[in-house]
Parts: sequence; C-alpha cells; structure tokens
Amino acid sequence: VHEGLLSELQNHNWEVIAMGNEDVIKNSGVIHISMLQELLITLATSIKKEIGNSSAFVVGYVMKQSREEDFAKRGAFPIYPSKNDLIFVPLSFELPLASQLQEVDLVLHKITDEIINIDPNSSISFPKGISFSPGMSEIIRFVEEHCDFCVIDPFKNIYPLLDRIQIQEILIRLEGLSAEGRPKLRAPCFLKIESFCGSELQKQLAEAKLSFPLIVKPQVACGVADAHNMALIFKIEEFSNLSVPLPAILQEYIDHGSKIFKFYAIGDKIFHAIKNSMPNASHLKSSSGGKPLTFNSLKTLPVATKEQLLQNEVQDSKLLDINLVEEAAKLLKELLGLTIFGFDVVVQESSGDHVIVDLNYLPSFKEVPDNVAMPAFWDAIKQSYESRKQMTQT
Repeated sequence: VHEGLLSELQNHNWEVIAMGNEDVIKNSGVIHISMLQELLITLATSIKKEIGNSSAFVVGYVMKQSREEDFAKRGAFPIYPSKNDLIFVPLSFELPLASQLQEVDLVLHKITDEIINIDPNSSISFPKGISFSPGMSEIIRFVEEHCDFCVIDPFKNIYPLLDRIQIQEILIRLEGLSAEGRPKLRAPCFLKIESFCGSELQKQLAEAKLSFPLIVKPQVACGVADAHNMALIFKIEEFSNLSVPLPAILQEYIDHGSKIFKFYAIGDKIFHAIKNSMPNASHLKSSSGGKPLTFNSLKTLPVATKEQLLQNEVQDSKLLDINLVEEAAKLLKELLGLTIFGFDVVVQESSGDHVIVDLNYLPSFKEVPDNVAMPAFWDAIKQSYESRKQMTQT
C-alpha cells in the first residue's frame, strides 16, 4: 500500500479501513479489520465517533435475510444516520457476537426468525421448549447477563404471540372497549383441542358457541414451518385425517365481505390498509368439493375472485369504526409492551362486529408508504430505546 496515498486520503479527512496483516500498513490512522464481515460494524462505530453526536445510536439488527432485504430496499436500515440519528448495522453470526454487542447501543430483532423448533406442549411456559439458532441463543444469554442492555422488544413480551391461545386471551381483554352506540369489538369464538377424534367434540363445540364452518389453526402461531398450515371445515366428519398440527384451535369463520383491515402500531402512530381477503363461507363451500379446504395462510390463502368482490361491493361501504380500533391498538400496546406490532380486523357482515383475527410482532407494514412508514419506524425505535434506558437508570 502506497504510504503517500494513505497520507493524501487522511489529509482530505478520509477514514481508511484496511483488511489484512497490520504489519503491512503501519500508519497509525488506519483502522484494521481481519475479515470483510467486520466492515459494516466498523463503519457504523466510526461514523458515530466522527459525527460526535451524543444523540446518535447504533442499532444492531437480527432477522432472516429475506426480511432484512425487504426492509433495506425500502431504506429502513441506513448506515449513515437517519433523520433522528440512528445508524443501522446487521449483526453477523459469523463473527464473535459479544464484541459486536459491545459496539451497538441496542438490538432490533425478529426473534421468531431464529427459532429452530418449538415443543407445542410447552406453550404456556415459553421460552421453555423453544430451540433457537446458536447465534440467537448467544444474544439471549448476553442480554440476560447485561440487564441494562436494550433490545427492541424484550423477549418475554414477544413469547405470548407464539401461542394462539395466549393471543386469544389477550384479545378477550379488549372487549371492554365496546359500548352502547358502537360496534362490538371482540376476539373470535374459539376452542382448543388436543385431538380431532374426541367423542365429546360436538358437545365442546356447542359449549364454545361454535358452529360450522370453522378454521382449524395450530396452537403454535409462528416460528416453525407448519405454524401457518390451516384448514377450513364445513362439517364434523371432515375432522378425520386432518393434517393440521396438534394441539390446535378451532375458530369461528366470519363472513366479512372479502375485506380485511390490516393495522400497524409503529410507536405512537397507527396506520391501516384494506386488503382483499377470503370469500364468504358459501363461496368456499361450493368450491371445496365436500372436503376440508387446506391452505397455508402465508402462501396459499384462498382470496376472493373479482366476481365475488363485485358481489360484496355493497358491503365495502359498511363503516369501520376507526376510532374504536385505534383505541384497541393503544390498549394492545400497553398490554403487550411492544414497540411495533400488527393486527388484522374483519367486520362481520351480519352483525357489524369488529373481530380481531390475528396479532403479530414486527410486521413488514409494506402497505404503508415508505415516506411515512420509515420516519415513524425510526422514531418508534429511538423513543423506545430512550424510554427503556430511562427505566433502567431509575
């Protein structure tokens, strides 16, 4: 390496990072790294040091590659400070994690991306029964040993969302928001089952106020390959040979005019979008061929046809009580202790009931325009970090 070139770059206030043997470059102003994977974390910490801004924070993030790429394409993870001084850097499992964690101020994670296996019989005592990747396990240990280290969000706040029974119990607590003159806000009627063959099943369905058709969902809500394998059944005989993993929950199917309202709570801001959804039960039954309708809710969700959407066009005018759902979002934020989460609402055609049918942590919120979503995303992270740091210092 030409020493004159190094001096020239440094004279122009360039930061020089060199990879390889330190003995080759003896210039004291050069930052040395031993492998290319160290470059981003080195850049992030150097940028923070150079700007000398005490309000700048380095955010290390952990999630599966496809999710990281989707967020990055939208400009969510700038390595140069965002408008509110956040510097983002991916944590690499190929490098020692302890040294990386000492360089970042907080960790943003999608812990469910790093689940290897879940024992469904341990769902009431998560994280017992969950096997994480070695890298995620190391991060969890580090956080346990450094109680003042900030993660968004705390692992214990996310575990309830791995279990559809616990999700139902959370949603039931929202029903107090309903009042005279407003639509009823509720969770779907449901029943947990351990077997599809029980002789008491018909009686259990009646006690749970369930009638056909029913959606059958695994109790484990995410983190494993078959968590999204579901079935829609129209009569009790269709339980035989059903391939949905057990234990499972049976949930009422709600005719909702093929429209679903997707809500996103990003810090203190609440956004929503309207998407096409599954058609009403009568359409599904006519196309089922007398068999259970099986699907993966992430990949093969049956969506209404154009003709069915036209038939339901009148129902689209049924108003969503946006104020009611936003109140629910604020209460959910308190109950969950989460910075960023999403939930789905359908409006029952026959009653106008507002039914929350899903709840999840750190969704993509891709329906929200990037110019609005990204500033809200950054603000939510910074506000959550500052709030949690303040709590640890008091």
